[in-house]
Amino acid sequence: MPAQVPAQVTTAPGGPHVRIVTTDGTIVVVLDPQHAPKTTANFLRYVDRGFYNGGTFFRAIPGFVIQGGNKTRERPSDPKLELETPLRTGLRNTDGAISMARTPDPNSATSEFFLCDGDQATLDGSMSEPGYAAFGHVTSGMDVVRKIVQQPTNDEMLVAPVKIVAIERVKG
Repeated sequence: MPAQVPAQVTTAPGGPHVRIVTTDGTIVVVLDPQHAPKTTANFLRYVDRGFYNGGTFFRAIPGFVIQGGNKTRERPSDPKLELETPLRTGLRNTDGAISMARTPDPNSATSEFFLCDGDQATLDGSMSEPGYAAFGHVTSGMDVVRKIVQQPTNDEMLVAPVKIVAIERVKG
């Protein structure tokens, strides 16, 4: 008998909020440590050490995602993250979801992340594809996501990457 897929859950508003300050504006996301504890902890570890400051959103596909991180600061010793698949967490890759990027290896995510531009059910996984770990949702700044995704690209890579000035926890 196939495993039960949990119903879609909504990110709880009481989770940690993170501000993504870019040269194109500010995006605020709420994270969900209740449903995606490992992924949330991994992302906050990078946030708390200032890892993303000075990084970029470097990839944009309209109607799909913008992807960011700080490739120049990644280290071979950065631990790989065990996938918390949407098939188990119930957190879906809906419009405004924040999720971890990875290689074809499901347990290969480190620091790169993406924000969904529109609902991306194909990223939620299936019996043969584990999906991409959603772990929060944009609460303000979707206009900035839409602005970034419309920037000129060359083979999905932004011609002029959008600088991430800082990613920081929102206090209070």
